Order: sequence, then structure tokens, then C-alpha cells
Amino acid sequence: MGRHHQAINMAALVTLLVMAISSMPIELSAVAVAAAGNVRPMTKVPAARLYVFGDSTEDVGNNNYLPGDFPRADRPYYGVDFPGGRSTGRWSNGYNIADFVARCMGFKRSPPAYLSLTPRSSRVVAKGIRGASYASAGAGILDSTHAGQYIPLSEQVRLFGETRAQMVARLGACAANELLSTSLFLISIGNNDIAVFAAATTQQVRSDDVAALYASLISNYTAAITELYGMGARKFGIVNVGLIGCTPSSRARTPTGTCADGANALAAGFNDELRSLLGSLSSRLHGVAYSIGDLLGLMQATIANPRAAGLRNVDSACCGGGRLGAQSACQPNSTLCADRRRYLFWDAGHPTQRAAQLIVSAFYDGPAQFTVPVNLKKLLRLRSVGLGSPHVSCALP
Repeated sequence: MGRHHQAINMAALVTLLVMAISSMPIELSAVAVAAAGNVRPMTKVPAARLYVFGDSTEDVGNNNYLPGDFPRADRPYYGVDFPGGRSTGRWSNGYNIADFVARCMGFKRSPPAYLSLTPRSSRVVAKGIRGASYASAGAGILDSTHAGQYIPLSEQVRLFGETRAQMVARLGACAANELLSTSLFLISIGNNDIAVFAAATTQQVRSDDVAALYASLISNYTAAITELYGMGARKFGIVNVGLIGCTPSSRARTPTGTCADGANALAAGFNDELRSLLGSLSSRLHGVAYSIGDLLGLMQATIANPRAAGLRNVDSACCGGGRLGAQSACQPNSTLCADRRRYLFWDAGHPTQRAAQLIVSAFYDGPAQFTVPVNLKKLLRLRSVGLGSPHVSCALP
């Protein structure tokens, strides 16, 4: 596995760990995840739109359009369970986290990758009919994370600025701001930043270095949210950093296949800082509302009791090769696991479709311990108009 591929996996791994993979309805008794498969689909598209920012756990194909030779999820077996069995740039066997958030909102799947837009589809986005995804596999909060290779958070925000400018030109500033104020801005990023820092640390980490890392990450995160707020964003759905030390690629680097506790501790520390940041920003920026999905906590609960989540395997990749399926990439000649619905990980660092579905079920309308201060459903209802029936489907078609 190449250096870039490892970095992408570590980052995305973090966002993947708490995925319950079962063939039963979306129900995790130990984790108390609400069933997403037992709700009615909406009959009309909701007023709110979805704008997605993040890394490979959210990317729906932006990286396919970047120049250069680096890993892309544009080959089998990626997308084997996606409609039509085609690879789309999603680091999954099918749908990813952004897709299931979109389904909860009443859409068919995630809005399109920004770089995939044609003149015609750009006009559709400019009318406010659809949102867009700016997420890029390998991206970080810091521009220096995989510098010059992918689309960092700052650039993703800049690209959204182009979208907003088109909306203002077509709809007018007032109408564009009104639409954006009811929309959900989904952000899932930070995994790569923490993973890169952890990988570069070959000995005991100095507290001063960790503090400097957190300060840089929070500064950039603050700038991104503040800039989005200035362009009309009011509702933020945040996914924190998960147990990046427990992905197959991380485990495969330890002698006994156990989790890398140091990397997990770094993730937990950053999540504390992120939670404080959101609380501070909501009091300073009038009208801001947010929901933090605690991926790290959800992952801990699931890994501690996988059977209760309907899982059979929480440490190996379904598609890959070598130890824990993590020592070679998921390729067309890889051997797939027997039941993808019972695996937490699709490849060395990304969740299966089923896992992504279960994660979103927990964050959208699941137990209170995994979302702060409200879940995504309540966030979308805050001062929003025309969201339609509360009984919407996050389930597979």
C-alpha cells in the first residue's frame, strides 16, 4: 500500500469505526441506535439543502477530477453495492455517511461532487434546487496535511463561495441567504490531520507539540465555520474524529493487532477542543446551531460489544489483502468477505455501507449520548420551514 493510500485510510478510518453491520433492521441494542429502516420515505424534496465538507468518509467523487496520480476509489470492488454496481469515487462498497444523511433529509443520495458539475448541473445548484459536496479523500483541516494533493478544508470553503456567488446572481442575496439558513452544512474532517501527526511521532509526544497541533487545528476550524457563517450558513452537523488507532491499517502495524492507543488519545483530545469551540462559536455568532456526532464514543461502544450491534468482524477489512486485509489495497482481484453487512470496515480504513447507515442512524435520531447538544433531526427542525414529514427514510432502497 502506498504512502498516500495509508494516510487516506487512517483519516477515514477514524470516521468509520462505529458501524454496526447486520442484515437485521437498523437496530443496535447495546448502542441503542434508532431504526432507520422502519420509516416512511418523504413524498417531496425538503426545503433544506445539504452542503458537505470533509475527507474520504464523505467524498462522493471530487478526487476523481483532481490531476495527478494518486489513489482514487474509481475501480471495482468499490461501489459493488452501489446502484448499478459502479464505482463512483466513494470509499465504500456502496453509499457513505453523506449519502445517508441526505436520505434522512428526504433526498435520494448525497448531493453531487462539486468538481463533477457540468454547466447544466451547475445551474441547478445555483437555483438552490440541490446542494453540493466539496469533500475530498485525504483532505485535512490544515493546508499542510497532504499539502498540494487533495482539497483542504480552506479550499473546500472557497469552492462553496463560488457556489454561493452563483446562487446570489440567480436568486438574489436575500433569497440565497434564506435558503442557506435552513440548509445543513455537514462537516467531517480532522482524521487525516491527527493520523499524519501520530504517524510522524516515533517517540513519546511532547505536550507542547500536541498543544500546538490542537491550536492550529482549532484556528483553521474556527476560520472555516466563521467564513461559512458569513456566507449564510447557520446549521452545522459536525462529525468528530473517531478511533483512528483501531482501523485495520492501524492494527496491522502493531505486533498483536491491537489498537494504537496513542493515536486514539490524540483524537479524544482534539474532540474535547472541538466541542469547546462549537459551544463558543454558537454564543458569539448569532443564529448558529449545531449538532456534534460523537463518532469516537459510538465506536468505543460498538467495538466493546460488537455482537450487540450485529457485527461479526470489527478489526479486519472486507476487501483487501494480507494481515487483517490491510496490507494491500482493495483491488478487482481482492477476495471479498463473505457477508459485507457484518463487517465494520470495507477496506483498511473506511466503513462499509451498512456501517455508514448505522452511524447516521445514531446521529440523526439516535440515543442522546452520541449527539451534543441535539441530534441532526432536531437541528434541522430549528427555525426551519417546509421540511415536510418527520417520518423520512434513511434506509436503503
